[in-house]
Amino acid sequence: MRALTLLLCTAATVISADANAQNGNSDGTPNAVLIRGAKIFTGCSPDLLEGQDVFVAGNLISRIGPDLEPPEFATIIDADGRVLMPGLIDAHWHGVFATATIPQLAATNEGYWNLQTAVAQRDTLYRGFTTVRDAGGPMFDIVRATNEGLIEGPRVFPAGPVISQTAGHQDFRMTKDVPATPDKLHPLETSDMFYIADGVPEVLRRVRENLMQGATQIKLTAGGGVTSSYDPIHTKQFTNAELEAAVEAAENWGTYVMTHAINDEAVNHSLDAGVKSIEHGQMATRETLQRMKNEGAWLSMQPFLDDEDAPALNDFQKAKYQFVTDGTDFVYRTAKELGVKIAFGTDTLFSADLARRQGAQLAKLQNWFTPYEALKMATCDNAELLALSGELTPYPLGPLGVIEEGAYADMILVDGNPLENLDLVSDPETNFDIIMKDGVIYKNTLE
Repeated sequence: MRALTLLLCTAATVISADANAQNGNSDGTPNAVLIRGAKIFTGCSPDLLEGQDVFVAGNLISRIGPDLEPPEFATIIDADGRVLMPGLIDAHWHGVFATATIPQLAATNEGYWNLQTAVAQRDTLYRGFTTVRDAGGPMFDIVRATNEGLIEGPRVFPAGPVISQTAGHQDFRMTKDVPATPDKLHPLETSDMFYIADGVPEVLRRVRENLMQGATQIKLTAGGGVTSSYDPIHTKQFTNAELEAAVEAAENWGTYVMTHAINDEAVNHSLDAGVKSIEHGQMATRETLQRMKNEGAWLSMQPFLDDEDAPALNDFQKAKYQFVTDGTDFVYRTAKELGVKIAFGTDTLFSADLARRQGAQLAKLQNWFTPYEALKMATCDNAELLALSGELTPYPLGPLGVIEEGAYADMILVDGNPLENLDLVSDPETNFDIIMKDGVIYKNTLE
C-alpha cells in the first residue's frame, strides 16, 4: 500500500508539470483507476497477459501486476475477462478535411472549420482513436484546445499546412488566381489550409513557419494525387534541391519530412532527399520497396480499394484513382514480405460517412495481415513512427501505443478478442465498453 501511494504521489507530481494532462477529480484527489481481470494486449506482443491488474495514476500507467491494491479513492473497473488494448493511432488523418465537404469549406471561414473539426475530433476519440498524426491542415488551434481540455479529442501530432508547389497536389487555387506574386497570398494560404512554395527560399520559409506554429513533422507533396485538379498522377513535384532543403530544415529541428508520393518516381524522389515517411506509395515497385526497407523509411499506406469506400470522383480523378487501387494489393503484400516498416492511416477526406468507418478501414487490413499484425501496426508500430518527431513531441512523459508501466494511459476495453476477430474494431459503439485517454474515462458502458 505504501509503495502504491508513493507511486501515485510521484505520478501526480509529474502530471502537474504536463500541460496536456487532465488528471484531477472534482474533490481534489489525483486521478486513479484500477482495471482488474482483463486480458491485456500490450500492443507489441501477440500473447495476451492474464492475471494482471492495470493501475492508472494521473495520466500514466503506474503499475501492472497481480492483485494490486488501489487507494481508497480509486475507481475500480472489473473487466471480467475482456481484452484491454492500447488506444488506436491513425497515422494519416486530416481533422479539418475529414468530415467537412468541399462546398462547406469554400463557403465558411476558420470559426466554422474549428467548430466542425471539434465535433469530428470528438467522434474520432469515441471510435477508440486516442492519437492521430494530422497529415495537413489548419490544426494548431485544435491541438491547443484539445491539450488544454477545451474540447474532447485524440492527441494530435500536427504537420500544419501542407506545402505544395504551384500546380501541385495541394494547390487548390482557381486558375483565375494566377499569376500570383509573393505579396499576393491566397485566402486559403493565410488561413493555413495549404502553403504554395516555389524555389528553395520559399520552401525553407514555409517549413520554418510551420515549425514556428508547432508542427511536429513537415508535409510536402512530392508527386501527383487523386483529388487535386491540375497534376497528372505520374508527376514528380518540387526539385531535388527544394525537397532536400525541406528535409534539412526539419532535421535541424530534430524532426522529419513526410511526403505525399503515390507513383514510383515520386517515392524515389522523396527517398533521394532523405524523406522518412512515404504517404500512400501504391505505385511503388518491388525494387523501390526494397530500397525503403534498406534505408529504414516508413510506408504510411491506406487500404484503398475499388469498393464501397471509394470516394465520389470526376472522370479525371477516377482515372488517377484506378492506379491507386490497382497497386494496393501488390504493395501491401510485397512490403510485408520484404519487412518494410508499415504504418496504418485512413486519409479520410470530405465525408462524415467515411469517417465513421475509421475502424472498418483498420479491419480491412485483414486482407493482407493477421489481426495481431494489423493491431500492432495501429498501436505499437504507429507509435514508433510518431517518435521520429523527437523532442518536438507534445507528449514527452511516456510512450504511446502500448500498455506498459510508465506509458500514457490510453486504453480500450473490448467486449471480445480483436486478436481473433478484427471486425470488432469496425463497430466501436457496440464493442468498445471503455475508452480511456490520458487516464480519463470518456466512455464506460459497464457502469
